[in-house]
Amino acid sequence: MQVFWFLPTHGDGHYLGTSHGARPVTLAYLKQIAQAADELGYYGVLIPTGRSCEDAWVVASALAPLTRQLRYLVAVRPGIISPTVSARMAATLDRLSGGRLLINVVTGGDPDEAQGDGVFLDHGQRYAAAREFLHIWRRVLQGESVDYDGEYLKVRKARALYPPHQQPYPPLYFGGSSDAAHDLAAEQVDVYLSWGEPPQAVAEKIADVRARARRLGREVRFGIRLHVIVRETAAEAWAAADKLIEQVSDETIAAAQQSFSRFDSEGQRRMSQLHGGRRDQLEIAPNLWAGVGLVRGGAGTALVGDPETVAARILEYAALGIDSFIFSGYPHLEEAYRFAELVLPLLPLGLRERVASSGNLTGPFGEMIANDIVPMRERPAA
Repeated sequence: MQVFWFLPTHGDGHYLGTSHGARPVTLAYLKQIAQAADELGYYGVLIPTGRSCEDAWVVASALAPLTRQLRYLVAVRPGIISPTVSARMAATLDRLSGGRLLINVVTGGDPDEAQGDGVFLDHGQRYAAAREFLHIWRRVLQGESVDYDGEYLKVRKARALYPPHQQPYPPLYFGGSSDAAHDLAAEQVDVYLSWGEPPQAVAEKIADVRARARRLGREVRFGIRLHVIVRETAAEAWAAADKLIEQVSDETIAAAQQSFSRFDSEGQRRMSQLHGGRRDQLEIAPNLWAGVGLVRGGAGTALVGDPETVAARILEYAALGIDSFIFSGYPHLEEAYRFAELVLPLLPLGLRERVASSGNLTGPFGEMIANDIVPMRERPAA
C-alpha cells in the first residue's frame, strides 16, 4: 500500500467556499507540507493541474531539492504540450530528483479551460489525441527515434537524448470514468485512479479496466483519490465535517454546481450525482461523505470517522485491489500530521520503521513533565 498526500496549489484553509480562514499559496507553505509529508513517511504528493492552480511542474521542480524521499505526481496535458518536449521535461525532472517523478495523465474535463489553452477537441477526440501522445511519449523515453503520423500528432525523428532515471519511464497514473478513459487506461497506463465513489461503484470500474487490460495482455494497478476527516472520536470527526462547509452559502453551492454542469467529464458528472447539490444527503456510503464536492471540482468525497473506522474503510478499498491511496485534508499541513499519527500506524505500510530509521525517533515522545518525568505511552484508564 502506497499512501500519498496532496499539495494545495489552488489554495488552502479551514473552511470550503470562503476566504474566511484561508491561506495563500506560497513556496514557504508548500515547502512545509512537502517536508512534513517527506518526514512522516508518505510515499508521494499529488500536485493538481489547471488554470486554478500554480503550475505543477514549476512547483515540483522547486520542492524536489528540499525533500529526500518524497515522490511528486505531476500532470502531463496531452494536446497542450508537445509529447517530445513533455518527455524531455519528464526525463530531466526524474534525473535531477533521483527517480522521484510520477506522471499523472490529465485529458481535462472543462471545455472553457481547454479552449483557453487552445484545445478545441471534444471528449472523444481528447482521448484519441491522448492515445497518440502517450504512444510517442513512451517510445521517446525508451530511447527510440520516433516517426509518427497520426490524426492529431505528427513527429519526425522525435528523440530524448537524456534517459529518465526510472526505466523504462516514470510510472503513468491516470483517471477517467468513461469508456474511452477505460480503454486508454487498459492500453497505456500503469496505475488507474478512481475518485472516491462508494466501494461497489469503484469495484465495478476496477473490474472493467482490469478485464480490458488483460485482453491486451497487460496488468494495471489501481489507486483512489479521497479526502479524509479523522479525529479521535467519530463525533468529533463528523462535527469537523459539518464545520468544513459551515461557511458555504446555498448560493455558492448553486453557482459551483452550475459551473460543473458545463464539464464534459464523466467522472465529474458522477461526483456531482452523489450529492445532487443537497446538504442533507451527504453520507453516501458508510463513513463516505460527499460534502467536499458541493463546491470543489474533481475529488469530492471524504472518509470521516475515528482512526479505527477510517482505517477499516481504507482496507475495504484495498481489498478491491487498490494499492495507491491519495489523501488530503483541510488545512493540509495540520491534517498531514493528524492522518499520519492517527491512521498510518493502523495500516500495513511498514512506515514507522522507515521513519524511525531517519533520525532519533525512539523516544521519549511528548513534552517532558516537571523537567524529569517521561510522559506515559498509553492513555490512563478512564
